[in-house]
Amino acid sequence: MEYLNLVIIFIFISCGFGVNAQTNNLDVQRIKALNLSGVTITEIQNIQAGNFTLPDGKLITNLPAFIKVSFISKPTSESNIKCEIWMPVNNWNGRFLGTGNGGGAGHVNYSFLTSGVMRGFATANTDMGTSPNVLHAIGHPEIWADFGFRATHEMTIISKIILQAYYKKHAKHSYFFGASTGGQQALMESQLYPNDYDGIVAGAPANNRTHLHASFIWNLNANIGNTGEKIISPQKMDLLSKLILKQCDDNDGGAPNDDFLTDPRMCKFNPEMLPHCTDNSVTDSCFTNEEIDVLKKIYTGPVNPKTGKQIFSPLPIGGNHLVDTSPHLYIFKWVFGDDFDYTKFDFDLDMAKIDSILGPVLNANNPHLEQLKNRGGKIIMYAGTDDQLIPFQDAVSYYERVIDAQHSLAKTQSFFRFFIVPGLGHVGGGIGLTNFGQRLQDTDNDILTAMINWVENGTAPNKFIASGYDKVNKDRFERPVFPYPIFPKYIGGNSNLSSSYKGINHLRNSVMSTDKKFLK
Repeated sequence: MEYLNLVIIFIFISCGFGVNAQTNNLDVQRIKALNLSGVTITEIQNIQAGNFTLPDGKLITNLPAFIKVSFISKPTSESNIKCEIWMPVNNWNGRFLGTGNGGGAGHVNYSFLTSGVMRGFATANTDMGTSPNVLHAIGHPEIWADFGFRATHEMTIISKIILQAYYKKHAKHSYFFGASTGGQQALMESQLYPNDYDGIVAGAPANNRTHLHASFIWNLNANIGNTGEKIISPQKMDLLSKLILKQCDDNDGGAPNDDFLTDPRMCKFNPEMLPHCTDNSVTDSCFTNEEIDVLKKIYTGPVNPKTGKQIFSPLPIGGNHLVDTSPHLYIFKWVFGDDFDYTKFDFDLDMAKIDSILGPVLNANNPHLEQLKNRGGKIIMYAGTDDQLIPFQDAVSYYERVIDAQHSLAKTQSFFRFFIVPGLGHVGGGIGLTNFGQRLQDTDNDILTAMINWVENGTAPNKFIASGYDKVNKDRFERPVFPYPIFPKYIGGNSNLSSSYKGINHLRNSVMSTDKKFLK
């Protein structure tokens, strides 16, 4: 028997499974012995505490010891879903954390794996089946389904089996944390697989994906002239932001010296109100008729030219930039081919085709969340008012549809709370509050901690303290953020302190959003 144990140890060392005095090789052997249909465990590494070099060459420091398991799931013949789970050797907090990806994925997100394992979670992530890059999915419908919903579920159920094999017990609670594409993953999980997670955090969700990507084309077409050059320069967008702020800053609830709008919905803005340039006087302090026409299109948002129905929310006013969305047209290439020309996109016929083919697998628009609610599951969703990639108004629209399905705001907030963060950009950054506890920080005020307290202790999140830095003096300021439809209102005193604000109700809904015709 002693000889057999030595042989087992030798085998694991020779295969790259380093031995740690704190890890029993038999624990790792249980993982290797798993026989899962359609799943191949490609690597098991015992990572020592300290520094670790990622596959992309980036060095991560001060990591705890953990077991890194890489596996590939093939639920269909076209599928090739790559996943990893990192499991702390010591001080596992007893929880499983599934994490999201971004954009078209195509790689495992190591930043979330790193943050999760450092906080004591057994943490998993997936490339969503689109490796080596998102264009690999052109003409492959099963990969579209993997990206839309299947990869995240496969990552989850297989990781839980591996976790149980290693620790010899189930996780006591499971959480999902993701933003942007990760927000789509989060809401898709809540709608299709309500038993996967006890708590779900969905940031800046790209859940209304086919219509979101149609808005990318709409804005590109609006702001690109015949020469292929941008019609509205960054300097003009900066001027626009200042003029909007000057007009609306006094009635949006924020402080007088804010560089951002607390609630852009309260600002009644019409591009025709801007200073017009004359034929003989085109300067940086006025807008040409061509520039005003561009702004009208952008702040109207995409519409069906035949029916006039709204396809997606327009960009929120108050931001000072237009994001280059040309890298995000991959879903159209999936269907129309690599030579897809966005300037020829038909917002009637082509939109209908994209919706019929990709809508069922990419769009997480179902507001009926009773299964998650009935099993005690919770959701926290957040969006920033300066998100120029995924307008916060679409998240408002989705949340309002959930309220309708639940028949009241109170019933919805019993399991699903939505936070609108003034001045927050896409997931992070922006011109206002940029730190909302949304980066998997381990603090008393971060979103994941709030979710754990809600799920495990029954304490629903009623307020976060968000922070940012002003553009002039770089002074740090704080502000409370409340569950929708409550917003912070300045009541006097030092505007940098959260105590100078109170929460007040703003109007519900009141957003331009995707017509119900497109949400079937």
